[in-house]
Amino acid sequence: MATLAETYACAPSTERGRGILISGDPKSNSILYCNGRSVLIRNLDRPLDVSVYGEHGYPVTVARYSPNGEWIASADVSGVVRIWGTHNEYVLKNEFKVLSGRIDDLQWSPDGLRIVACGDGKGKSFVRAFMWDSGTSVGDFDGHSRRVLCCAFKPTRPFRIVTCGEDFLVNFYDGPPFKFNSSHREHSNFVNCVRFSPDGSKFISVSSDKKGLIYDGKSAEKIGELSSQDGHKGSIYAVSWSPDGKQILTVSADKTAKVWDISGDGSAGKVKKTLACPGSGGVDDMLVGCLWQNDHLVTVSLGGTMNLYSASDLDKSPSSLSGHMKNVCALSFLEGNQKMILSGSYDGLIVKWVLGVGCSGKLQMKDGAKIKCLAANEQQIISSGFDNKVSRIHLNEDDSKAAENVDVGSQPKDLSLAANIPELTLVSTECGVILLNSLKVACNVNLGFTVTASAIASDGKEAIVGGQDGKLHIFSISGNTLTEEAVLEKHRGPISVIRYSPDASMFASADGNREAVVWDRASRQVKLNNMLFHTARINCLAWSPDSSMVATGSVDTCVIIYEIAKPASSRITIRNAHLGGVHGLVFTDDSTVVSSGEDACIRAWKLTPQ
Repeated sequence: MATLAETYACAPSTERGRGILISGDPKSNSILYCNGRSVLIRNLDRPLDVSVYGEHGYPVTVARYSPNGEWIASADVSGVVRIWGTHNEYVLKNEFKVLSGRIDDLQWSPDGLRIVACGDGKGKSFVRAFMWDSGTSVGDFDGHSRRVLCCAFKPTRPFRIVTCGEDFLVNFYDGPPFKFNSSHREHSNFVNCVRFSPDGSKFISVSSDKKGLIYDGKSAEKIGELSSQDGHKGSIYAVSWSPDGKQILTVSADKTAKVWDISGDGSAGKVKKTLACPGSGGVDDMLVGCLWQNDHLVTVSLGGTMNLYSASDLDKSPSSLSGHMKNVCALSFLEGNQKMILSGSYDGLIVKWVLGVGCSGKLQMKDGAKIKCLAANEQQIISSGFDNKVSRIHLNEDDSKAAENVDVGSQPKDLSLAANIPELTLVSTECGVILLNSLKVACNVNLGFTVTASAIASDGKEAIVGGQDGKLHIFSISGNTLTEEAVLEKHRGPISVIRYSPDASMFASADGNREAVVWDRASRQVKLNNMLFHTARINCLAWSPDSSMVATGSVDTCVIIYEIAKPASSRITIRNAHLGGVHGLVFTDDSTVVSSGEDACIRAWKLTPQ
């Protein structure tokens, strides 16, 4: 049996030049944010307490709790809103097609009976309000000519809705049923966010013109604005009110967050504290989202890092939550003093994770190389990407030091390190294999067949190369010479992955036709077969440290763990391990397997004997 022990969550999806929306539930102190087709539910007090909702068919843009915290409404780029329960395995209540294009924001009415959504649409259909149980429209929203970026429901009666967007307008609607009341065009650029104060007496709009304007909550008359003194020097992307309505938090492209004191009548806002966010000062440190929830001030950078400040102690250094934003395609594990997992993602990011703690640092490949393969030992990280290069980063040196790399002439398909000879790396390309010694090409062999996977033995004296034809070619390595010793035929599809067991007595291989095989290394005979329980291509496999188990991960979202001493039928299956497929696997001990996948999350599973 396998139980989920920990989830290392992905970071929020971000987009340059646009704000993102995160929301939360003050009662449970959980926040919601989106990445790909997933909605992440994360507890601010316990950051490793993460749940994922992955039932949308398209990338999700926004999610919000209902006022009573029992339901969540989430919307995606196809214009669909799904309403689902926060308990009982997220049972679906309703699904409505609300707009013809992407939904950028949605909000519940204070009584939880209505939802307003806005975004992109055909004609002038940029905003729609509807009943949460039937989907019936409750008003007409004229007045916008371009995409509507944000909407807000007045939290007290009489109900009002305010919207803003790319036409520089802030529009005010009475209801229900809702109808146009008035429009303000005092901003000179995109209006990115609009929010009512908790008591409904005021609302504020922030814009790419670096201004924040304050309005009366009942009449929508402008009553004040944020002071330009110590103000933002870049586009303001998001705003959030304090629970008592006396302060606001704003974030900007100028890489700062600011806490403002708002006067009682709303006629002015003065900077109380500027929060400089930790980072290197690059583009990724632009701030694009924020939330003030209970004592937490949450900011989100373009690079996906969430910084958590204490509202009661603004001078206190923030804690950071970070992770991948794209498909995590490779994993490696370092024993060391701190058990550390290294993960590499498609966008060229390598993240270090400490078991039981979470993210402990990240390395961005300086040339933006997209990572395909990753291997590591205590001294170094070796990675290959889609840029025909193999790179090396020394683990014990300054993280900012540029990676060394060598161009191998064509795109690497696979790479592996000889465990007992750290400087020896085997890289496979489409037409052959390359042996690297301290990142220098020792030999480059054209094998005459299409190569799809490879592995090198821990002593560096043997290599196995898999082909498009499903055959396994075993080579002996002597100096810089590879000599073919045998060809094994069992697979009926292209070889996708090969790995030696830690005790070097066996090796396992898997293919694109969903089959895995365990071989005895000495006799080259099949040791465990009939491993045909996936329904799609196997992407990755891993051995337990004691060589008693092998795990496979597949496009079918499942991880399957086999015990070598038992028949394949007595397997452990982890279903829906990762939305979109499993791409990385590694054992951290004999009873814990860690997986990664297309959902950009990493999960640790505890195994117990059946």
